[in-house]
Amino acid sequence: MSIEFLLTSLIVVGSPGTGAIYTLAVGLSRGGQASVIAAFGCTLGIVPHLLAAMLGLAAILHASAVVFEAFKFAGVAYLLYMAWQVWRADGALGVDAGPAARSPVRIVLQAVLINILNPKLSIFFLAFLPQFISPTVEAPMARMIEMSGIFMAMTFAVFSIYGLFAAVLRDRVVTRPRVMAWMRRTFAAAFVALGARLVLAER
Repeated sequence: MSIEFLLTSLIVVGSPGTGAIYTLAVGLSRGGQASVIAAFGCTLGIVPHLLAAMLGLAAILHASAVVFEAFKFAGVAYLLYMAWQVWRADGALGVDAGPAARSPVRIVLQAVLINILNPKLSIFFLAFLPQFISPTVEAPMARMIEMSGIFMAMTFAVFSIYGLFAAVLRDRVVTRPRVMAWMRRTFAAAFVALGARLVLAER
């Protein structure tokens, strides 16, 4: 595996995005275990995009303006929904939320949806992975699957670190209502900003 691929993947994974912000929010509001579950969900949400890239479906998304716009605005709507959930003190990421909000299944589903409803991710993999596969390689599909697995492992590791770091700070902020309210608003604003960036995204 080339060092260029590993370094590029690390930069991409480590860059702030919807998955990283969601994992940080879960770590802060739910603790370390929940943040690792969120990291797993975000990693799982990459699978459909990788499959789309390998099967050529991402090319259709890239070629069709109508499909791309529909997919994009579905993602924007979900990001705004997440912003509202984070903003509310009793929302899905609220520290004092009920047992249902603490469900690992719900955390995973939210994380998966955040990544699935991002059309730029499919297009990214369509353009990103092939450039690291030599035209002379005997099994290009096997190499693509191998690189995809490495990318997902890096995603899970980096996001888990983000979430666990947030969980370490949790005890220092949950006992301070004003600080927690400020953190909720910050995460909500981040989701809104990411939604606005997605609105401006072009194929």
